[in-house]
This record gives sequence, C-alpha cells and structure tokens, in this order.
Amino acid sequence: MSSSATRAGRLPGDPPGGRRAVFVWSIGVAVYFVAITFRTSLGVAGLDAADRFHVNASALSTFSILQLLVYAGMQIPVGLMVDRLGTKKVLTLGAVLFTAGQLGFALAPSYGTALAARALLGCGDAMTFISVLRLGTRWFPARRGPLVAQLAGLVGMAGNLVSTLVLARLLHDVGWTRAFVGSALAGVVVLVLMALFLKDHPEGYEPPPRAARDAAGPGFVREQIARSWREPGTRLGLWVHFTTQFPAMVFLLLWGLPFLVEAQGLGRGAAGDLLTLVVLSNMAVGLVFGQIVARHHAARLPLALGTVGATAAVWAGVLVYPGAHAPTWLLVVLCVVLGACGPASMIGFDFARPANPPERQGTASGITNMGGFVASMTTLLAVGVLLDATGDDYRIAFSSVFVLQALGVSQILRLRGRAARRERERLVASRVETVHVPAA
Repeated sequence: MSSSATRAGRLPGDPPGGRRAVFVWSIGVAVYFVAITFRTSLGVAGLDAADRFHVNASALSTFSILQLLVYAGMQIPVGLMVDRLGTKKVLTLGAVLFTAGQLGFALAPSYGTALAARALLGCGDAMTFISVLRLGTRWFPARRGPLVAQLAGLVGMAGNLVSTLVLARLLHDVGWTRAFVGSALAGVVVLVLMALFLKDHPEGYEPPPRAARDAAGPGFVREQIARSWREPGTRLGLWVHFTTQFPAMVFLLLWGLPFLVEAQGLGRGAAGDLLTLVVLSNMAVGLVFGQIVARHHAARLPLALGTVGATAAVWAGVLVYPGAHAPTWLLVVLCVVLGACGPASMIGFDFARPANPPERQGTASGITNMGGFVASMTTLLAVGVLLDATGDDYRIAFSSVFVLQALGVSQILRLRGRAARRERERLVASRVETVHVPAA
C-alpha cells in the first residue's frame, strides 16, 4: 500500500469505494427499503387488522411479536449464512420470502393464516439488514463504515415513510386486499434488480480462500459464534442496540397509532402525521449521527446513552402528564425524540464492527441486531397483555419501556470499559501492521 493511501485513512486490503460501490450498494439498500415497508405495514393497519380478524389487543400484538420472534431468532443463522454464502444469495432468498409473506397477508382468510404470513415475512426481513451491512464493508473503506450504516438505516426508514403515507391512504381508498397485493409488487422489482446488477464484492477483493475452506468445516458455526461473542465489543453492541431501538420500534410497528387515537384522542390523520414525524426525525438524526461517529468515535457511547435518557424523560412526561390527554406540543417532542432511537441503535454496529475481522462481520452483526428486536418483541407483548389486564390503560402499559431501558443501561455500563480496552489494543495492532506494509 502506498503512503498516500494510508494517509487518506484506508487500511490494508480496504475496498476502493467509488461510484460503482454506491450503485451496487444502492441495490442492496433498495431491498432493505422494501423489507422495512412490509415490516411496518401493520403499524398503519393495526386497527384495520383487529376489525378484519376480530381480535383483541393481545392477539393483535401477536402479529408483530411472531414477526419479530422469527426475525430475532434468524439473526445469528443469517449472519452465518452471509459469512458463508455471500450477500447476493441471502438477499435474494430474503426478498422471495418477504414478498410471499406480504402477498399471503393480503389474501389471508383467517387469523391463523395471517399469522403464518407475518412469520414468513419476518423470516425474509431478517435476511436483509445484515446482508446490507456486509455489502457496505465489502464495497467501501472501513472509515466509511459508520456513515454507510447510518445511510442504510436512513433509507430503510424511508420505507417506513411509505407505510405511513402511501399504504395508509391505499388502505382507505382501495381496501385491504388491493393495498397489500399492490405493495407486494415492490418485492418483484427488487428481485429483478438483484438478478441483473448485484455483486458481493469488487473484482480483486474476494474473501480469502482459507476462510472459504474453514466455512465448510463442521466446527465453523460454533467457532464463529463463540469468537464473536467473546469480543466485549460484540456484546456491548448488542446491548446498545437492545436499549436504544425498541421504544420507536414498538411505537411505529404497532402501538403508536392506537395510543395516539385511543389514549390521546387524536384523529387518524393527525396520528398518522405524528408517525410520519418519527420517521422524518429518524432520517435527519441519522445523517447527523453518522457524520459525528465517523469523525469522533469517542462520541458513540454519549450519543447512545443520551438518546436513552432523552427517550425515558419524554415518555415519562407524556405518561404522567395531568389530565386526560398530553398536549400536542409534548406529543410532537415525543415523536422527534423517538426518531433518534433508530440512529442510536446503529451505533451498536459501530462497537461490533471493529471488534471482529471481516470474515466474522455477518455473525457479529447478527448477534448485535438481535438486541433491539428481542427488546421490541418483549415490549410488544408486555404492552398488549397490560392493556387487556388494565382495561386499556396505556399509561401502565407503556411503563414497561422503563424496565427494559434500565436493564440495557446496566449492561452497557458493565461492558463499556472492557470493550474500550480491547478496541484500543486492536487499533495499536493495526497501526503496527500498517507501518510494516511495504510501499507499492
């Protein structure tokens, strides 16, 4: 490697980036965009689903819980698949599954069939984000990692925007079946794009042959998981993701619209606008967080913990506000702050990424990505059960958010010192390696 490349911030073996990298990566991100649109479609159709399938709050939450249970359970297997099979194969399989799940949900004649469709959707959805993260590490230099990951999350949130703006209107205008069948066509489009243009890595940057041979051995799965888990950075990443992501996920995925309509007395139009505000805030904050973390790695933990603290404070203000309804300005503040949860959860990957070599990136990302979805699944269930048990008392139901935040913060504080020491050791080792790389 030349000294100029080193000064520019590229490490030995870094991919070059450039326009072709942006083009290929954009196709992967488009798949993630469609997956998010399908994942969050229930968030604007929750009340319609309750009427269509004649279910109560607990049964309604089961849709999202099952979807997230499948998603979370698939994270480590998907990470292993990405490390072993490559991005294109895994993304293609994911797109086939989530498209079939969305189509099945559109045509489901019963609650049981609809549950099966959401599980299928969750399985396909689980294969997208880790694949897109891996695609970014294969096509862009390591120093671009935080910004590329935040941009992927930002585009994914645009899929949520499609749900809140487009799908909600389609449900009102054309009805359940046509709206969901029409949305499923987007899955077909990204499948065609992947078949024509997606590549796992640039020419000349293939994975080492030794890693491919090791992947065929019987101990590959156990070794990949064990080595990733032993890294404090991987575990810290999991708990950062766990603690930051779930408040917004629960709000957007299912309970935000019922909370705003039934507990806060808003019309569906106004509630939809506030859900849209969460998404817009997410996109704006994602750009800011990505730039900050890319330039100042020391800001990662303060940003994550600051987001947790702000979320807890504003939620507490909404829930304890005297009177029947919180004022509109406070609900706006809540939605703006919830928008920071997604970008803050992406910081978890910025702890796991430098803690693991390239051949373990998929597995480490899978472990990290489990965190927020396990927390979301737990909270979705807790809110549904508490609503049924308390006669739809949303204040008690949403208090479950604070329990999981406290658990996550305690684990972050426990692991932060070990992860920082290990990261410093790796940084020193990489600098020594760079110094000994002969000039081209």
